[in-house]
Parts: sequence; structure tokens; C-alpha cells
Amino acid sequence: MSKPRITASMLYGYTMCPHRVHLDVHGDPAERDPVNPFVELLWERGDAFEERTMRELGAFYLNLGNVPRDQRERMTRQAMADGEPLIYGGRIAHGRLLGEPDLLRRADGGYTAGDIKSGAGVEGISEDADGKPKKHYAVQLALYADVLRKEGLSQSMTAFIWDVHGREVSYDFARPRSCGVRHTMQAEYEAVLADAEAIVDRTMQTRPALIGACSLCHWRTHCRREIVAADDLTLIPDLGRSRREKFPKELATVAALAGTRLEDLIVDGKSSIPGIGEKMLRSYHARAVLQKQPSPTPVLAESVVLPSATVELFFDVETDPFRDLCYLHGFVERRDRRTDGERYIPFFADEVTGDGEREAFAAAWAYVCSHPRAAVYYYSHYERTIWRQLAARYPDVASEEDVLSLFDDERFVDLYTDVTRSRMVWPTTSLSLKPLAAFLGFTWRDSDPSGAGSIEWFHRWVETGDPSIRQRILDYNEDDCRATRVLVDAIRELL
Repeated sequence: MSKPRITASMLYGYTMCPHRVHLDVHGDPAERDPVNPFVELLWERGDAFEERTMRELGAFYLNLGNVPRDQRERMTRQAMADGEPLIYGGRIAHGRLLGEPDLLRRADGGYTAGDIKSGAGVEGISEDADGKPKKHYAVQLALYADVLRKEGLSQSMTAFIWDVHGREVSYDFARPRSCGVRHTMQAEYEAVLADAEAIVDRTMQTRPALIGACSLCHWRTHCRREIVAADDLTLIPDLGRSRREKFPKELATVAALAGTRLEDLIVDGKSSIPGIGEKMLRSYHARAVLQKQPSPTPVLAESVVLPSATVELFFDVETDPFRDLCYLHGFVERRDRRTDGERYIPFFADEVTGDGEREAFAAAWAYVCSHPRAAVYYYSHYERTIWRQLAARYPDVASEEDVLSLFDDERFVDLYTDVTRSRMVWPTTSLSLKPLAAFLGFTWRDSDPSGAGSIEWFHRWVETGDPSIRQRILDYNEDDCRATRVLVDAIRELL
């Protein structure tokens, strides 16, 4: 029996989670969860962007996208032999390597592969940096380049991305992805390829890990069951797969870590586990100990001071990253800490335009400014970041300096950065708002509340104008604000 082929999508999946590659090849399909609606939206938008890009290209290309797959590889090879200048939807292979690049472009007597991406072609762009190639894009493109080179259809290991900004981004695999990395993208690809082959061939074992990408994965329920059964260390917040591997075998479970004396882990002020700092190890140990208590409650590890104010605002924004649009600013307003009289105040951009976004931001800005003594609570730096971006976009509403000055005021509290992560210990497996509020007994009205879900709901509302979808978004945002209030009250009880 021939070995399964190694595809570019496998390498992409490996960069997200190696165990996913194992399950996709060897797992029981009946164990898979339904595809997340947000993931379906990503596919839908990606396909639509790809179609639009090719439609607006304004140049001739050979379209093989509709050719049956069992014929596409042969027809792609024939098209390259005929010297077609641009091939769309081709299929190329060498040995067990198989790739389906969006584009194959003739150049310098050979072909270069490319993909059309509905995202940016690089990551980490800032005022001081141009950005670097994305690893999950790089390994896919490298497989295409490797196949072409081994088949004698290209003389170099290069490829390209046509991205959402209309730019062509070149990937040169003889170079590292960033100046701080010694190994080249070619070496990075070869390492990922070797691991993927070993996983597919069952010569390498993988283990599930609780990571951020789990929520959108079609194996999330299966893996969560295995992770809990194994009492895996990644049940501890911020202790991901790479850090888990640094722990010795005798500390492979939460119970084992919790049962070890701290003085045996930290000797002369230094961590006994290479690669895990002393402060980090103390935090992991405290979280493990709390998780294993029979009736755990969150505890303060350091003193916390919350502002005292008659009016409190609990703040949360909703955005559409595909349209680069902040469409909702939600506040729950409470006076004298009385929950029976609190009210939800949303500022929603009913027009999915720059004018609509500006109007909602202006109204929210005016509302906050009308409460100059109110304590304002939000969860993570996201609200600050979004408002700063909006100020850069609409300086007639507020300047970036205005926004930074506002959020730097001591009455503005980032609960995640300033309190729950840095000064508290929680028995939960995540420090996100939803698991913390759920631990405190709060429930969302929606059956499947999530930020990714709200993006998908907004997309459907834009397409249909269905008022029930708009209300679902508002209810979700209101519940996020109220969950923030529940968290503040729980913290205050510990002070």
C-alpha cells in the first residue's frame, strides 16, 4: 500500500497544531465536530476574494479550477509543457508531495507558484518594520516551490502571494523569515515537512494541547476530552504546547505539579526547569494548586486597587476584521453599584461605511466624555487599541493623544492586564472573560457566544438586514458588558 500524500494543507495545519494533522489522517471522522460557522465564513470570503481577483486580473489565464481532480494533475503538467503563461487552479506533485497552488506563472524558462490570500501577505507590519512572511503561508508555498524544483520546472525556491491589499509579496526561501532568526524558510519548511511525514507515517506521536486555536477546530470536543482525561499541563492558563515540553516526565500532569513543593521547584531563587522562568513557574504552580482544590475560589496574589466612583461603565466593542470596521461600542452603565437600575447603552453603526463607523465612534466618545468621573472597566487592551485606530482614522472626533490620555487615566481599568492575569490566581483553564464569568455563575443568553461567532453574525446581518441577527449581536455585546460587571464585583469582594 502506498503511503498517504503530504499536502500543503497538512503543513498549514501542522503550524496550527501537529495533533490536528494526526487526527485528520488517522482519526475517526465520526468524532469530528461540525465545521464552525466562522470557519465556513473564512472559506466563503476566501473563495469570493479569489474569484474577484481573477475576474479583475485583466489578463489571459488558463483556468483548470473546474477540471476534475483526477485529471487536473495531468492537464497542469501538459499546460506547463505547452508554456502557458499563467495557470489558475493547477495541481502539481512529486513523489508523495502534492500541491494545489492557486497560480502557476511562467518566468525565466520555468514556473513560480503563488496563492491568492484574503489576508495580508506578511505579519508584524508597523511604523518601524515592513513585516515578515507568515509561517503558515511559507510552508505551503515552499511545498509548491519544492515540487516545481524537483520536477525540473523551476530553478529557484521562491513563490509569491497576491494579498488582500492588492500587493504581490515575494517569499524567498533562501532567506530567514525575520532578521532575528538564523535558519532560512527552506530549513523551516524541511523541518515541518519531516515532522508531517513522521506523523502521517505514525513514526512520531503527537498529543493534544489546549491552545487558542482549539475553539475553531473540528476536533475540539475530541481533544478536550483527551486533555481532561490526561490531566494535561496545558489545562493551566498560558502553559501551551511548547512550554509543556520543557517540563520533566514526572511533572506531566496538573496534579503532579500541584503536588510538588514550591521549594523543590525553585532553588536559590532560580527555576529548576530549563526554559521556564522563576516567576512563570510560581504562577503555574499556584494555578495548578488552585485547580486541584475541592472547592476552589479565585485569590489575590497581589494587592489590587479599584477606582471608587458613583458611576461605573462596563465597556466592550465589536469589530469586523474583514471590513476593518468597528461597528459597535457597548456600555452597561451602573450607579451606586445597584444592578437593579443599570442600563445597556449601545452605539451601533447601522451603515457599513466609514461614515457609519465614524458616527458610532463619535457618539461613544461623546458618551464617555460626558461621564468625566466614571470608572470605566474593559477586558484586555483591545478596546484601547481599537479606539486609538479610530482616532487615527477620524481625528475630527478625537486625536490619538486624546484616546491615550483617556485610557491612561487611573479610572480606566484593563481588568485582564492589570488584575486577573497579573495579580490574581484563578482555578479556570483560561483567563478569558467568558470562562471567568462562567465560573462566577454568569450565563450568556446566546447558546454559542464567541467573538468569532459575532463576526459571522454581523456578516449575515450585512447580507440580509435581518433585525433578529442585529438583536442577537446587541444581546451578546450586552452580556459581555454585564459579564465584565460580574467580574468587577467578584474582585471587589476579595479586596
